[in-house]
Formats: sequence, C-alpha cells, structure tokens
Amino acid sequence: MLFRVGFFTVHIVDVLDIILVALVFYKIYQFIRGSIAARMMLGLLLILLLSMLADLANLSGTSWIFSNLKTVWVIAFVIIFQPEFRRLLLYIGQNPIIQKLVREESPRFIEEVVGAALELAQKNFGALIVLLRETGIKSVVETGLPVQAQVSKPLLMSIFNPRSPLHDGAIVIEGDVILAAKCQLPLIQDPNVDPAFGMRHRAAMGLSEQTDALILVVSEETGIISLVEKGVMTRNYNEETLSQKLKEAFAPATRRRSKLTEIFN
Repeated sequence: MLFRVGFFTVHIVDVLDIILVALVFYKIYQFIRGSIAARMMLGLLLILLLSMLADLANLSGTSWIFSNLKTVWVIAFVIIFQPEFRRLLLYIGQNPIIQKLVREESPRFIEEVVGAALELAQKNFGALIVLLRETGIKSVVETGLPVQAQVSKPLLMSIFNPRSPLHDGAIVIEGDVILAAKCQLPLIQDPNVDPAFGMRHRAAMGLSEQTDALILVVSEETGIISLVEKGVMTRNYNEETLSQKLKEAFAPATRRRSKLTEIFN
C-alpha cells in the first residue's frame, strides 16, 4: 500500500493503472487531433457527462433516456469512428515490435498500384497517387471525398477514368486502404520548376516538400510514370523499376531504418 485516502487504499498497481489509462487516452487524442473525429469525440463525451449529471441530480426521465441509449452507444461508436479504427489498427500494425512478430514481405498494395499505373500510362489517363509513410496529412485527406476501400487495380482504374467524377485531384493511400479521392494538394512555389510540368507534377512536388510521402504521377499527355520524394522527381519508370522502387520504399525493414535515422539525427 502506498497511501490511504479516506476509506480507499492506493497501491502501486492502482497508480500504474491510472498512468496507463491516461497514456492510452492521450495517444488516442494525438491520433485524432485536428480531424472531424475529434469533434465527434467531444460530442460523445458531452453526452456522457450529461448522463452522469442527470443521475446525480436524480432526474428520472432524463436518466431513463440515457440509460436506454447506453445499449446502442457501443455500436454507434464503432460505426461513427470506423475510419479512425481502421487507421489506428494500421498504425499499430506498422509498429516495429509488431512487425518483428510477423513475416516481412512486400505490402500487397504495391502490385495493385504498379498494375494500375502501367495500364493508366498505356491509356494516357492522368493519375496522382499519394502513398503515405510516417507523416500524416489529415488536412489534405479532408479536402477530398472519403473512400475507405481496399486498394485494387480495378478501383484505381475506375477512379482515374476521365469520365469518373473523382479523376481530378489526388487519391491518398495508407497501407492497403484508399482513404480519400479528389484531394487537393499544395502546389510547389519554386519559380525555377520546369514550366513543362503540369498541375499534377507541381502538386506532387508541393506535397513532397512537406511530408515523407511518396507520390506517383502518371502524365495524361505523355503517359510517363514519375515518382516524387522529398521534392525530387524521378521519371520514366517501367514495371520492373517501379515495382522495385516501391518495394524498397515500403519494406518493413527499410521503414524501421528510416525511423531510427530520424530519431538519432
């Protein structure tokens, strides 16, 4: 026992339990901070607070309403925050400790993205694909339309078909999930950029200066496949070189080394 407060005795386990719960809530708040989910979370907490106040004030009618709502709160919570749950699980799965416990292999989305990029290039369909790594871009994702679907070649081809209402703008991919489509990216402001580059290339370069994302661009005019990373554009990728580059960029071991480099630098 550490100390006593009235009738309650506080042990070291109780202190550790409080610290752990506080840490979990703090990490969840950090994860959703700045998004629509954060405002919805505050709304749910307000409803919970009103429920507690109604019980303390012996408001029988109000307490009855809230007590009946409690049975559906868990289901409603899961439905409302489904996108955030998926992103959270993906974030946990990318933890180095978790990845050590599973077999390391190239992410499944690479094959789908490479296949779609090649066919889009053959058809001269323009495309702008943001592949997230460590840095999140919530503000960019929220400019587009939510998709929350598994990455697949047919879906990518459908989105970037010129007849699709979603073909303008960028799609954002995190892991195996397309978060949103028709997203607006910040344009690069450097006046020395080659004037031959179109809006897609300028947008890709603009975003790459602010994040560690890898951005894939398919030119609508030439069908050339380009990759932009840290403000640098490399062009003329084919199936072999594109697949190799993406596997190197998203291999679990590579991502761990990159994270360690950031920490020690």
